Amino acid sequence: MTKKIKATIIGASGYTGVELIRILLGHPDVEIFQLIAESNAGQPVGAIYPHLKFSDLPDLIKLDAADFSDIDVVFCCLPHATSQAIIKELPTHLKIIDLSADFRLKDIDTYKKWYGNEHAAPDLQKNAAYGLTEIFRDEVKNARIVACPGCYPTGSTLPLYPLIKAGLIETDDIIIDAKTGVTGAGRSVKQNFLYTEVNEGIKAYGVCNHRHMPEIEQSLSLAAGGEDVKINFTPQLAPMNRGILSTIYVKIADGKTIEDLRSHLEETYRNEAFVHISDSLPSTMDVFSTNHCIIGLAKGGSGKRAVLVSVIDNLTKGSSGQAVQNMNVMFGLEETTGIAYTAVFP
Repeated sequence: MTKKIKATIIGASGYTGVELIRILLGHPDVEIFQLIAESNAGQPVGAIYPHLKFSDLPDLIKLDAADFSDIDVVFCCLPHATSQAIIKELPTHLKIIDLSADFRLKDIDTYKKWYGNEHAAPDLQKNAAYGLTEIFRDEVKNARIVACPGCYPTGSTLPLYPLIKAGLIETDDIIIDAKTGVTGAGRSVKQNFLYTEVNEGIKAYGVCNHRHMPEIEQSLSLAAGGEDVKINFTPQLAPMNRGILSTIYVKIADGKTIEDLRSHLEETYRNEAFVHISDSLPSTMDVFSTNHCIIGLAKGGSGKRAVLVSVIDNLTKGSSGQAVQNMNVMFGLEETTGIAYTAVFP
């Protein structure tokens, strides 16, 4: 590609925004043209994140100072409800990749139920692609707006979707126990996420009432051919910066074995650069700061159950890395461009 893609990041001073900056600085086909952050406008991004102090980046600006006339793609890293209100006012020539929840749920009534407000851009919602790249690549390729999945849905749907679609597991008793690092809560100061509140402990929250539940169920219901799939979902906060480990308990379909599950996952993801089936159970350290997802399998307590263990980095494959993966697809680039790196270890 001779002409670089000009990118704007809205919400550039949050964790997903700064992760996007980190990734795009190493992308050979992208130029970061504008960084928008209302509360930090006027500052260099290096004043907020010193590790970026020596990078050649534009200063942070307010949205009303932005010029989108020569921009190709906008990454929107804002809270839910804020994103849709801004995106509906953006010029129509832009490709938009939204990292909030605003365009993930196809049914706007479901969105209102779980997020507490009317959808501000229902006409745009109808045409937004769900950006779980490995499963919805064709839709992403032709979309103007892509809704990047949540971190929990990414780690849970990648192992479950192929197995449900192939009829290899039952859909009536899926249990997902997922542990996340504290960056999943964002960068704003909250008492529950202070060091002394989180360190040396682990706690469940939003039990069977987390906003990512309907998102996971939406994809799994699609895999089941329209059957209304319900899950049992318990998210937990772990004392680590980043990463998600999802332990998923399923019932194997009659006549099938765990070897059938493994074989089908291996075949499904054989040619995928970022999803891997492991012969051992993975750790979040195996994917730290990468766009990879590793899935392991184990026999359950009875011959009719299996345990799937999936790990991702919540800020990369669960957010900003997957956003860049989708951008590569949208612009016809090699899908791994700018995100083909290995984990940081130790």
